[in-house]
Amino acid sequence: MGRRDWALLVVLAVLWGGSFFFVEVALAGLPPLAVVWCRVALGAAVLGGMLRVWGVALPAGWAQWRAVAVMGVLNNALPFTCFALAQRRLGGGVAAILNAMTPMLTVVALFALVGERPGLGRGLGVVAGLAGVAVMMGGAGEGEGGAKLLCLA
Repeated sequence: MGRRDWALLVVLAVLWGGSFFFVEVALAGLPPLAVVWCRVALGAAVLGGMLRVWGVALPAGWAQWRAVAVMGVLNNALPFTCFALAQRRLGGGVAAILNAMTPMLTVVALFALVGERPGLGRGLGVVAGLAGVAVMMGGAGEGEGGAKLLCLA
Protein backbone atom coordinates (compact mmCIF):
# COMPACT_ATOMS: atom_id res chain seq x y z
CA MET A 1 0.00 0.00 0.00
CA GLY A 2 1.20 3.45 -0.89
CA ARG A 3 1.17 6.60 1.21
CA ARG A 4 -2.15 7.73 -0.29
CA ASP A 5 -3.78 4.42 0.68
CA TRP A 6 -2.47 4.69 4.23
CA ALA A 7 -3.66 8.29 4.47
CA LEU A 8 -7.14 7.29 3.28
CA LEU A 9 -7.18 4.43 5.79
CA VAL A 10 -6.26 6.79 8.63
CA VAL A 11 -8.96 9.27 7.56
CA LEU A 12 -11.52 6.46 7.43
CA ALA A 13 -10.48 5.19 10.88
CA VAL A 14 -10.74 8.67 12.40
CA LEU A 15 -14.14 9.33 10.85
CA TRP A 16 -15.54 5.90 11.64
CA GLY A 17 -14.07 5.49 15.12
CA GLY A 18 -14.49 9.15 16.00
CA SER A 19 -18.25 8.92 15.55
CA PHE A 20 -18.54 6.90 18.77
CA PHE A 21 -16.72 9.64 20.68
CA PHE A 22 -18.91 12.37 19.19
CA VAL A 23 -22.10 10.41 19.92
CA GLU A 24 -20.95 10.06 23.53
CA VAL A 25 -20.35 13.82 23.74
CA ALA A 26 -23.69 14.61 22.06
CA LEU A 27 -25.59 12.30 24.42
CA ALA A 28 -24.47 14.48 27.34
CA GLY A 29 -26.88 17.18 26.14
CA LEU A 30 -29.31 15.57 23.71
CA PRO A 31 -31.69 12.61 23.81
CA PRO A 32 -30.58 9.56 21.79
CA LEU A 33 -33.12 9.95 18.98
CA ALA A 34 -32.13 13.60 18.49
CA VAL A 35 -28.51 12.50 18.10
CA VAL A 36 -29.58 9.88 15.55
CA TRP A 37 -31.68 12.40 13.63
CA CYS A 38 -28.76 14.86 13.52
CA ARG A 39 -26.36 12.16 12.26
CA VAL A 40 -28.74 11.02 9.54
CA ALA A 41 -29.67 14.58 8.52
CA LEU A 42 -26.02 15.68 8.38
CA GLY A 43 -25.08 12.60 6.36
CA ALA A 44 -27.96 13.15 3.94
CA ALA A 45 -27.00 16.80 3.47
CA VAL A 46 -23.34 15.99 2.82
CA LEU A 47 -24.14 13.14 0.44
CA GLY A 48 -26.77 15.24 -1.34
CA GLY A 49 -24.21 17.99 -1.83
CA MET A 50 -21.65 15.52 -3.14
CA LEU A 51 -24.16 14.08 -5.62
CA ARG A 52 -24.94 17.58 -6.84
CA VAL A 53 -21.26 18.48 -7.27
CA TRP A 54 -20.59 15.23 -9.15
CA GLY A 55 -23.69 15.68 -11.30
CA VAL A 56 -25.33 12.44 -10.17
CA ALA A 57 -29.12 12.46 -10.41
CA LEU A 58 -31.30 11.55 -7.45
CA PRO A 59 -33.43 8.41 -7.78
CA ALA A 60 -36.46 8.76 -10.01
CA GLY A 61 -39.65 7.00 -9.15
CA TRP A 62 -41.29 5.39 -6.15
CA ALA A 63 -39.52 2.02 -6.46
CA GLN A 64 -36.05 3.56 -6.30
CA TRP A 65 -36.93 5.86 -3.41
CA ARG A 66 -38.47 2.94 -1.52
CA ALA A 67 -35.24 0.96 -1.96
CA VAL A 68 -33.20 3.95 -0.78
CA ALA A 69 -35.49 4.37 2.24
CA VAL A 70 -35.25 0.68 3.21
CA MET A 71 -31.45 0.73 2.91
CA GLY A 72 -31.29 4.00 4.87
CA VAL A 73 -33.33 2.55 7.72
CA LEU A 74 -31.49 -0.79 7.82
CA ASN A 75 -27.94 0.54 7.30
CA ASN A 76 -28.11 3.88 9.11
CA ALA A 77 -31.15 4.81 11.17
CA LEU A 78 -31.62 1.46 12.94
CA PRO A 79 -27.94 0.82 13.83
CA PHE A 80 -27.40 4.46 14.82
CA THR A 81 -30.45 4.22 17.09
CA CYS A 82 -29.22 1.00 18.71
CA PHE A 83 -25.78 2.49 19.37
CA ALA A 84 -27.14 5.81 20.69
CA LEU A 85 -29.51 4.01 23.07
CA ALA A 86 -26.71 1.68 24.20
CA GLN A 87 -24.23 4.52 24.68
CA ARG A 88 -26.41 5.98 27.40
CA ARG A 89 -25.03 3.09 29.51
CA LEU A 90 -21.73 2.36 27.72
CA GLY A 91 -18.67 4.37 26.84
CA GLY A 92 -17.91 5.17 23.21
CA GLY A 93 -14.80 2.98 23.30
CA VAL A 94 -16.74 -0.12 24.33
CA ALA A 95 -19.39 0.60 21.67
CA ALA A 96 -16.67 0.95 19.03
CA ILE A 97 -15.08 -2.35 20.04
CA LEU A 98 -18.45 -4.09 19.89
CA ASN A 99 -19.00 -2.57 16.45
CA ALA A 100 -15.90 -4.51 15.36
CA MET A 101 -18.05 -7.64 15.68
CA THR A 102 -20.09 -6.63 12.63
CA PRO A 103 -17.98 -8.40 9.98
CA MET A 104 -17.70 -11.60 12.03
CA LEU A 105 -21.40 -11.72 12.82
CA THR A 106 -22.21 -11.06 9.16
CA VAL A 107 -20.09 -14.02 8.07
CA VAL A 108 -21.65 -16.25 10.74
CA ALA A 109 -25.15 -15.14 9.66
CA LEU A 110 -24.32 -15.92 6.04
CA PHE A 111 -23.10 -19.38 7.01
CA ALA A 112 -26.31 -19.99 8.95
CA LEU A 113 -28.78 -18.43 6.49
CA VAL A 114 -27.25 -19.41 3.16
CA GLY A 115 -25.86 -22.74 4.28
CA GLU A 116 -22.47 -22.06 2.73
CA ARG A 117 -19.62 -24.01 4.26
CA PRO A 118 -17.15 -21.60 5.79
CA GLY A 119 -13.92 -23.23 4.71
CA LEU A 120 -10.75 -23.20 6.76
CA GLY A 121 -9.64 -19.65 5.85
CA ARG A 122 -12.99 -18.02 6.59
CA GLY A 123 -13.46 -20.05 9.75
CA LEU A 124 -10.02 -19.05 11.01
CA GLY A 125 -10.75 -15.43 10.05
CA VAL A 126 -13.91 -15.41 12.15
CA VAL A 127 -12.13 -17.04 15.09
CA ALA A 128 -9.23 -14.55 14.83
CA GLY A 129 -11.68 -11.65 14.68
CA LEU A 130 -13.60 -12.89 17.71
CA ALA A 131 -10.33 -13.38 19.58
CA GLY A 132 -9.28 -9.82 18.72
CA VAL A 133 -12.54 -8.39 20.03
CA ALA A 134 -12.23 -10.55 23.17
CA VAL A 135 -8.72 -9.20 23.79
CA MET A 136 -9.91 -5.61 23.29
CA MET A 137 -12.86 -6.19 25.64
CA GLY A 138 -10.57 -7.64 28.32
CA GLY A 139 -10.32 -4.32 30.13
CA ALA A 140 -13.69 -3.00 29.08
CA GLY A 141 -15.99 -4.58 31.61
CA GLU A 142 -18.00 -1.39 32.03
CA GLY A 143 -21.63 -1.10 31.07
CA GLU A 144 -24.73 -3.22 31.25
CA GLY A 145 -25.08 -6.49 29.40
CA GLY A 146 -28.28 -5.29 27.75
CA ALA A 147 -26.54 -2.23 26.35
CA LYS A 148 -23.76 -4.41 24.95
CA LEU A 149 -26.33 -6.69 23.30
CA LEU A 150 -28.00 -3.62 21.79
CA CYS A 151 -24.65 -2.70 20.19
CA LEU A 152 -24.35 -6.21 18.77
CA ALA A 153 -27.89 -6.04 17.40
